[in-house]
Amino acid sequence: RRAEGEALLETWLHAVRSGRPWVTLKTATSLDGRVAAADGTSRWITSTEARADAHRTRAVVDAVVVGTGTVLADDPALTVRHGADAARPTEGRADQGGADQGGAEDDAGQGAVAPAPLRVVVGHRAVPDGARLHGPGGELVHLRTHDVDAVLAELAARGVRHVLVEGGPTLASAFLRAGVVDELHAYVAPVLLGAGPIAVGDLGVTTLADAPRWSVRTTRQVGPDVLVVARPARPAPSTRPTREVPPSLSPGAVTPPGDPVPPEPASEA
Repeated sequence: RRAEGEALLETWLHAVRSGRPWVTLKTATSLDGRVAAADGTSRWITSTEARADAHRTRAVVDAVVVGTGTVLADDPALTVRHGADAARPTEGRADQGGADQGGAEDDAGQGAVAPAPLRVVVGHRAVPDGARLHGPGGELVHLRTHDVDAVLAELAARGVRHVLVEGGPTLASAFLRAGVVDELHAYVAPVLLGAGPIAVGDLGVTTLADAPRWSVRTTRQVGPDVLVVARPARPAPSTRPTREVPPSLSPGAVTPPGDPVPPEPASEA
């Protein structure tokens, strides 16, 4: 049952074999790819059902990442709501010092609270003292860099195996340009805006033949919206140094969780 084991442990195996977390990128757009209207309003493009579904994804990741631009524009809390925290695993990653206030009892009914995902802000601008991110809902880490490799290396060192990127177009574009997005969750709402910021900025693509292609894994309706889950159709070109993978962690081998492989040195920006 090798295939089933690989599928079950996919994100963990990827993190241990590659030395970096599995990266899921989430976008929420109009039919014409806008993330906000021309006046900057963005609440809410997608429906209540879609937002609740996105919180269920938050509930199973180790870290949620946004940029400082999103923090200043939207003042997000990045907590797990709508009861989604009941799905969070209680083991398999390093303790990160926070607990979601909703909480969830463990299987034994002892009232154990599952750890909240690490809340990560990327960028040089300061997080305002009064920001909701300073409130309850998980540890806050501010990484003052624009280097995607440095961000992933720091998170890997903290024991993070699965990252959810929820930032705006600048952060999404940076992760896509770096070729480190392993799965895309694109929520599309049946609304047309015609103007306003788009979900992804410049990726350095100058001709259609060079555009990165994605393979759709699933599509499903979530309330009035549609969720498309896709993965890169082919490995993105990378200049990162390769790592010799121990035989016990080679593809096809399933090993019990243990200490993460030390992250590769981050490349220079």
